[in-house]
Amino acid sequence: MSLLTITDLTVRIGGATVVDEVRLELAPGERLALIGESGSGKSLTALAVTGLLPDGAEATGSIRLGGQELLGLGDRDLSRLRGERMAMVFQEPMSALNPLMRIGRQLAEPLRLHRGLNRRQAATAAVELAAQVGLPDPELIVRAWPHQLSGGQRQRVGLAMALATRPALLIADEPTTALDVTVQADMLRLLDDLVREHGTSLLFISHNLAIVTQLCPRAAVLKDGRVVEEGATDTLVRNPHHHYTRRLVAAARATGSEEVTR
Repeated sequence: MSLLTITDLTVRIGGATVVDEVRLELAPGERLALIGESGSGKSLTALAVTGLLPDGAEATGSIRLGGQELLGLGDRDLSRLRGERMAMVFQEPMSALNPLMRIGRQLAEPLRLHRGLNRRQAATAAVELAAQVGLPDPELIVRAWPHQLSGGQRQRVGLAMALATRPALLIADEPTTALDVTVQADMLRLLDDLVREHGTSLLFISHNLAIVTQLCPRAAVLKDGRVVEEGATDTLVRNPHHHYTRRLVAAARATGSEEVTR
């Protein structure tokens, strides 16, 4: 049985169709990448899943998580599901952090809200989460403010918050784009390890084919809001059929990426 089933998802904004009859399935524990350039509809697809589409956007079709229909759910039910069954890591880590709250409180909040921990238990678990994602001096980090952390450290906090309640589905939207190359590699290894450890399904959104090749065995290519090609990532790289996929592969090879050129 699929964990996530998207059927004929269409998103319209201001009369324009920006996601056009997208169909995708994601099994429990599976990793699927959505690949495409800016404006291809991949991020809007993810936002439709989480119920976080911008004001004025209208979504039709069907999105089912564990058999439950998400389109049409009220804000309260979606908020509960975002904490208990699915979570999202964004491109810019500061977008997920409250600048007026210390790191420890932000890590503890989902644990108290969705796992029923008391204040003391959540505070202890927050330190453990900080250590789990490789943050230095976790006892000090939890007392820090977001602006006192580096971009890589903030993204680790965002990942810890997303996985705190052990959701069945994690959506990662370009989570390493804002980081330098060295930190990016560390974050990808951490994401890989944590998803594997928890058996979490991963919907990974990226324009970077080299990153996708490292992380996701299966990929779907989006162009102008439509899925133009889908299959095993290795097959898409070695034998792309759609001209847009061929262009993405050529661009990745032009950068000299070892993962794509070998």
